[in-house]
Amino acid sequence: MRSVAALLAVALCLPVFATDVQPKALPEEAQRTLDLIRSNGPFPYAQDGRTFANREKRLPLRPQGYYREYTVRTPAAKDRGPRRIIAGNGGEFYYTDDHYRTFSRIRE
Repeated sequence: MRSVAALLAVALCLPVFATDVQPKALPEEAQRTLDLIRSNGPFPYAQDGRTFANREKRLPLRPQGYYREYTVRTPAAKDRGPRRIIAGNGGEFYYTDDHYRTFSRIRE
């Protein structure tokens, strides 16, 4: 059964985060990507740092260009895999391991 807050968020089209996660609780590859973001690269994938449009509105609504996406290496994946870190211009970070279906806020 959904909580009242979750139902209200859905009704208002606000994002609902199932979890907050500490950086040390992320997979090792995600921790490395977070370090690269903080040090401004260099990034291993050409797509890293591109605008994340938030088309599905799963993150808080912000102006176009506010979010940037970064690949988190997925062991054994033949392509970029499903894992990403999304960085907001306000210094916030979000992690997804299912290619944008769900997000966790990364809390320092």
